[in-house]
Amino acid sequence: MLNEADFIAALRALPLDPGARGLADDAATLDVGGETLILTHDTMCEGVHFLPSQDMADVAWKLVTSNLSDLAAMGARPLGVLLSHTLGEGDERFLVGMAEVLARYEIGLLGGDTVSGRGERTLGLTAVGLATHKPAPARSGAQVGDALYVTGTLGAAMLGFEVLKGEREGDLAPYTRPEARVAEGMALAPHVTAMMDVSDGLLLDAFRMAEASETSIAIDTAACPVADPDRRMECLTWGDDYELLFTLPADTEPPVPATRIGAVEPRGFASLFVDREPIVSREGLGYQHQQSSPSP
Repeated sequence: MLNEADFIAALRALPLDPGARGLADDAATLDVGGETLILTHDTMCEGVHFLPSQDMADVAWKLVTSNLSDLAAMGARPLGVLLSHTLGEGDERFLVGMAEVLARYEIGLLGGDTVSGRGERTLGLTAVGLATHKPAPARSGAQVGDALYVTGTLGAAMLGFEVLKGEREGDLAPYTRPEARVAEGMALAPHVTAMMDVSDGLLLDAFRMAEASETSIAIDTAACPVADPDRRMECLTWGDDYELLFTLPADTEPPVPATRIGAVEPRGFASLFVDREPIVSREGLGYQHQQSSPSP
């Protein structure tokens, strides 16, 4: 059986539209007249991306937000979504959550498909957005000498997940009702050299940016804004935060609140340097889809 990386590598051998950008980003571009549409699709599986006991309203919220976060990483304004839904328990609550999240981002449902299934449920969503800057940012544009920034706080979703499981007290929302950085992405798009969202862990996503940009990225973990300083490395590898990771020329200040956490360096023998220690493999850096993967 192929793992995620091998399967995506095999997909790259298929005929690709130029807008796919070699499947290097989490969204595709499609030029229509004088405008550029941004399209993305995410899937959530029961037992992997959400617990069977979760409120389906929260699952609906997160399904939409995770897609809009991919649009945000390309500076797009969301236009609407298409839903693929497996019918099951909690559908009434799912509809409540969909109504709430669509209202939050002032977008509408464009259509989709519903199916009956057996066993664990699979939910999918396609989001369509309009690029606010051309070319739309990509993760492959980081330049040597750029500064590396991240929005928000990392690890808050991890702590929220522990609250959900009853392991601690605190705020559920960073895990169950995350916010997509849509406004920040639109503001950053004209200025960044590279940008992506942090969905699988900061270190893994920085590794991916470095590989796509054919550079090395150096991160100072002490500079990283984390929700629990005593568990700093867990906060940087857990994922589900949906913050924006981006690079700017060293003399450029970000137009949105963000923290400088590192720099882009010439390509060396490692894609990533964490506190000056070289990281040559992505294993253990964050959440990666494998066969029978557990929830992060």
